[in-house]
Amino acid sequence: MVDFSLWDILRNLLMALRWTVVLSLIAFIGGGLVGALLLFLRLRGGSAMGRAVGFYVQLFQGTPLLMQLFLAYFGIALFGIDVSAWTAASVALTLYTSAFLTEIWRGCVAAIPKGQWEASGSLALSFNEQMRHVILPQAVKIAIAPTVGFLVQVIKGTALASVIGFVELTKAGSMISNATFQPFVVFSCVALLYFVLCFPVSLYAKNLERKSHGRRA
Repeated sequence: MVDFSLWDILRNLLMALRWTVVLSLIAFIGGGLVGALLLFLRLRGGSAMGRAVGFYVQLFQGTPLLMQLFLAYFGIALFGIDVSAWTAASVALTLYTSAFLTEIWRGCVAAIPKGQWEASGSLALSFNEQMRHVILPQAVKIAIAPTVGFLVQVIKGTALASVIGFVELTKAGSMISNATFQPFVVFSCVALLYFVLCFPVSLYAKNLERKSHGRRA
């Protein structure tokens, strides 16, 4: 048993917290880029491409993130590729995030009244011009709040990366708990740090949603 003070526990957890933040940003930014591409393909690629993207979304939404992490970590290794916990966690969380963001953004585009498409089409605008000048500026306003809100789910989802050996906040908490035999104190600190990280994001998302409703009203 190692004698850790509360400050020692918090200091070590804060060091691990930075990797939770970094992994969350990688997953969110990477997932956003992939999600934007998938949304474009779903809207523009025809019925076959739309079904393929729809299957992709259902696959990642309908299977546990934990399983996706295991498949990324152990599955890629079957092809003779050495995969680190960093790489596997980044890939799995990016794909998981992209599926949800694609569906969130598709719903926001679908929320734009059909008349906006018809009006822009009557001006002989191409699909890309319609999206850039008419549809996306309106859809983005709707999408900001749920997109920021989903970031909270991404942050909490990084905790599952601990099962493949990625040392983020939850994994560090488990290691410190095993060393100190103070699980209640350690995981209370872990929960507090997740709250400190997620609560401002949740508050910001609610504020954006309230402003969005006010503008539409």
